[in-house]
Amino acid sequence: MSRVRIPLLAVDGGGTKCLAAFVDREGRIIGTGRAGSCNHQVTGPAAAARELAEAIGKAMSETVTAASDLAKGAVSDLAKHGEWEVECAVFGLAGLDTARDRQIILQLVSGVLAELRIRAEHLIVENDGFAALLGATGGKAGVLIIAGTGSIAYGINQQGVTARAGGWGHRVGDEGSGYWIGKQMIAAVFQAADGRGEPTALSEQLLAHLGLSQLEDLYNWLYGSSYSVEKVGELSPLVSRAAAAGDAVAARILNLAAGELFQAARAVISRLGLRNQPYTLMLQGGVLQHDEQLRRLVVEQVRHFSPRVIVDTARHEPITGVIAKGLAYLDKRQQPGADDGQ
Repeated sequence: MSRVRIPLLAVDGGGTKCLAAFVDREGRIIGTGRAGSCNHQVTGPAAAARELAEAIGKAMSETVTAASDLAKGAVSDLAKHGEWEVECAVFGLAGLDTARDRQIILQLVSGVLAELRIRAEHLIVENDGFAALLGATGGKAGVLIIAGTGSIAYGINQQGVTARAGGWGHRVGDEGSGYWIGKQMIAAVFQAADGRGEPTALSEQLLAHLGLSQLEDLYNWLYGSSYSVEKVGELSPLVSRAAAAGDAVAARILNLAAGELFQAARAVISRLGLRNQPYTLMLQGGVLQHDEQLRRLVVEQVRHFSPRVIVDTARHEPITGVIAKGLAYLDKRQQPGADDGQ
């Protein structure tokens, strides 16, 4: 049977989107594919598997297109009838928090790879945040704060000890995330209507964004079938814009969000003994990447608590850390006497 062999498959699967990439040994991306959330805790394993397969399948198609000139069309036929081999496959997936999660996710990943006829010589499956952190820092001391649909903080110290805080899901946690901010926005709108809270421009903006005409419609939406974690998470930019325009309620929500994200980071910094040590701070996730005010508030609090922190201002996508982790494995494998670790 004919085969196509590629060094690395990297997958970053978060609560909002799943991004897959085939990568060569120099770190060049050959093909990418994108799909929706593959967090099994939110969507269920079957839906997560579908999104994961869609993202990887699209990356395969793009890889075929990119290689078609060199392969003179043979790769296209191979994609339909042949087997793909990757030296290393790294999956950084949301929803990997317990031993049970690992069992579910390993079964999910193995099933998707088998469905797509991809054989991975070495498979690495990590929580999406840990994969991004370890790839981006190369094992050096660092702290990563993620605020997208959900939120969490991870860290690693000079001795290689790791820690995490937060990330307990939208039902009881994810403080400072897009979902959490959206939930605070909805609560503020109801409080303003009752007279329990200040009037806010968020009321009109929220109804307009959802295409609703009155508060009763918002209540029906909130407890109806159209409601979802992702849709509430999409409300956070409205809060950012209102805060920038001077809305006091929106500004207060952002301040609370920054405080929650700092609390998670502080817990990690303290547990790893990094408060008075130099380390790199990275901020990822759609909320922190796109909201300059929230970023600034979080960084200010971390710097005040831990003055020797070095803030990485580059806007790394999580997939870059996942790729870096895979390349590190491939480099190690090439060293004389290295064990393949299969």
